[in-house]
Amino acid sequence: MTQRKLSAMYVREFESIFKCPICHSSMQVMEFESLTCTNRHSYDFTKQGYLNLLTHPIKTKYGKELFEARRKLIADGGFFEPLCEAMADIIKEYQGTNQETLSVLDTGCGEGSHLAAICDIIRSQNKTAVTGVGVDLAKEGVLVAAKNYINNIWCVADLANTPFRNQQFDVILNILSPSNYSEFNRLLKDDGFVVKVVPQSGYLIELREAFFGDSDKQSYSNVDTVDHFNKHFTVVNQSRIQYTMNLQHPFIDALVQMTPLTWDIAEEKVKEFLEKDSVEITVDLDILIGRKPTI
Repeated sequence: MTQRKLSAMYVREFESIFKCPICHSSMQVMEFESLTCTNRHSYDFTKQGYLNLLTHPIKTKYGKELFEARRKLIADGGFFEPLCEAMADIIKEYQGTNQETLSVLDTGCGEGSHLAAICDIIRSQNKTAVTGVGVDLAKEGVLVAAKNYINNIWCVADLANTPFRNQQFDVILNILSPSNYSEFNRLLKDDGFVVKVVPQSGYLIELREAFFGDSDKQSYSNVDTVDHFNKHFTVVNQSRIQYTMNLQHPFIDALVQMTPLTWDIAEEKVKEFLEKDSVEITVDLDILIGRKPTI
């Protein structure tokens, strides 16, 4: 059976969460080939099994090579394993002990490694049936996700116009990616929560010191991002996760390839960093948990 049909069969079980991004009517899987609305706007499943639900093409700066490098670093190198374990624990803590099903939306899922890991941890540790849905504007990332993680739903979609009905998700993940808080509020169930991950001051500091020297870009503050989150959600918890990873090749190469920090850096500086046999890299992140504000 083809990946396309397998994905269509899986999505068919959850087709009620979707709404047409053009006319907002309900949608259903047709002949295991497309997701089609009542007004016949139709979106085909790709051969990799994902859905492209954009209403018009949008170019991003993120290419397939970046997402392949990111997957190598995360899935093979375990770079964010402690983060994923911490997020899975948070979800289990706040979801409620009697919940038999859990719907998780990853907004800005990239190549899917975070969502796949978090859902797998939750599935393996309790009896909750987890539905993971990943959306990203970058088709190249969603393609990599669909090829490698089959037990989830993957969509190319715009966060300003997500193709889902109101109040469909128990948890919304927003990991090191842009947000659209009005959409998050619309999509979140009344008793659901958002888990947002933002960089702290030490995040990838070794890269910033190597590439930016004494410039302003060497330092980073997340104060404005956290304040913006606080204006839209009631923060019920905020925690910080810090650890270091020793990287060798090919994971040093993957790190340099996956991060936008290297995009405008002189080639000789990047080459000098890549000549290192091993590097200690700091992961320093804040995890924010927010619920809908009470009126």
